[in-house]
Amino acid sequence: MEVVWALGQVGAVWMAVVLGLIVLPSALGISLGISEAYMWVLVKTLEWATIRLQKGAKKPQPQVPRTPSATGIIERDETPMEKEIALLHGADFEFSHSFYFCRKGMEAIVEDEVTQRFSSEELLSWNLLTRTNVNFHYISLRLTVVWVIGVVVRYCILLPLRFSLAAIGITSMIVGTTVVGQLPNGRVKNYLSEVVHLTCSRILVRALSGTIHYHNKENRPQKGGICVANHTSPIDAIILTNDGCYAMVGQVHGGLMGIIQRATVKACPHVWFERSEMKDRHLVTKRLREHVADKSKLPILIFPEGTCINNTSVMMFKKGSFEIGGTIYPVAIKYDPQFGDAFWNSSKYNIVSYLLRIMTSWAIVCNVWYLPPMVRKEDEDAVQFANRVRSAIARQGGLTELPWDGGLKRAKVKDTFKEEQQKNYSKMLVRNGSVGSLSAETESD
Repeated sequence: MEVVWALGQVGAVWMAVVLGLIVLPSALGISLGISEAYMWVLVKTLEWATIRLQKGAKKPQPQVPRTPSATGIIERDETPMEKEIALLHGADFEFSHSFYFCRKGMEAIVEDEVTQRFSSEELLSWNLLTRTNVNFHYISLRLTVVWVIGVVVRYCILLPLRFSLAAIGITSMIVGTTVVGQLPNGRVKNYLSEVVHLTCSRILVRALSGTIHYHNKENRPQKGGICVANHTSPIDAIILTNDGCYAMVGQVHGGLMGIIQRATVKACPHVWFERSEMKDRHLVTKRLREHVADKSKLPILIFPEGTCINNTSVMMFKKGSFEIGGTIYPVAIKYDPQFGDAFWNSSKYNIVSYLLRIMTSWAIVCNVWYLPPMVRKEDEDAVQFANRVRSAIARQGGLTELPWDGGLKRAKVKDTFKEEQQKNYSKMLVRNGSVGSLSAETESD
């Protein structure tokens, strides 16, 4: 009986500390400086570990800034196909032209520029989160002791704390939106709904030890608009809702996610679709247009890539989001992988494993840039508009812009991509008269 009483006392003290020092300041939007002190200690520790690694390495390598394109094992030549083939024997048809396509095929087999975007970004130095990286072996006893201490801190202190905060945030979201949802539609309901969403999002960000830097807040999405952002992780939505309220768009789920969806939609005009409705593109577009047409409703939050990318690049934006009309508010999100990998590799980890990795990382640090609003030009189709918005996000976030569809994460390359290369080669031959000369020689024979 005494053991149970003692455990109860410990639990009461724990909850009092969590509520008093973290939850209440989060709800009020203030900071007691605990996160700043934690980040200062963390940065100093990682800097010390980096110095120890450099001293312990047999052949220390200079720390040269690396871009996503510089981390590959193949040095690619970006010369256009026509010029490369002309360097072989000429622009007319030659069997040696096949060497060009063989080389491109081998480059794609060894290291293509698509599939590497679906794996975690490589770090320049060890961040004390793993001992399985082949690049970082045993260096010194002190470094190993620091790593062991880090494991104890992350799993015995940070994990229980973050789990408690996540439980409080999710429970508050469900209860708060359910209560607000009972009120009649009007300004009071909308105001209370925004308060609940902002408060719970701030608590959930604290559950991730999130340090988020928002830039250009004067460009924040406005009501009746569409917010589009690059997609790295399911927590992207939490990162953005920590600074403003949005209407979410997505498919209806079951389980805990379904409970949250059913509760939040009562207080906020989120747009949830059944699985059968998601296949009807016209129905989806119609419902989104109706939402955008009402300037009193929150801006819609959409991730046009349709899948998570490892935050080194931005892939093709699907045009559906840009056919709705209205004003587009681009947002660029860039995470710092040194403190924790926010990328969700859904092919390797399920959502539970991913959340465990996130909650046992050091912190989630990222920058969010609000870009100036953009509208579709008169002579611009949806695809061109999507590409223009994607380019703006890539430039601001320092990300590589790729034309490939993120659906290649699970699907094969479409035949249209192969046919495009064949058409380009055929057009080159036609321009140089090679096809005509070949036909003439055949007829003379």
